[in-house]
Amino acid sequence: MAALLAGCGFRLRGAAQFPFRSIAVTGVPGVAAELRRALRGQGDLKVLANTDPVTEAEAVCELSDEARTSAILSTNSTGQARDLSISLQISYRLRTKDGRELIPKTPLSLSRDISYNENTVLAKEAEQNFLYRDMMQDMAQQLVRRLAAAKPPAAS
Repeated sequence: MAALLAGCGFRLRGAAQFPFRSIAVTGVPGVAAELRRALRGQGDLKVLANTDPVTEAEAVCELSDEARTSAILSTNSTGQARDLSISLQISYRLRTKDGRELIPKTPLSLSRDISYNENTVLAKEAEQNFLYRDMMQDMAQQLVRRLAAAKPPAAS
């Protein structure tokens, strides 16, 4: 089995390699906290706390423009909502501490579809909150991979 896996090029992802040694994450509180937590598990990368001065980091990830939306996907025969689509959007930007852009402002969006029943409003609200938390964790993992793929700044 090991020979088959080795022959196909499979290997575990492992810790990401970043073109910087320290990073500060600013902006949207929920996603920023998840991103800091996800980055702390990535090898030798130093992640500054949100109380540390941003100038101490080699790179700064700025999160902005958080938007949570929901839309009705389908209705029942009486016109009441049956399925919803909820989405979470943010924009992020990665720059060096001296202002050189490594990743320009880029939008990132996730969505989930859920069933809805007006008789269980509180349960469905709790489910939506759980799904938003799950989307923030998923978004943080996507951001880790995108930050690791950033090109190092050109030498000046």
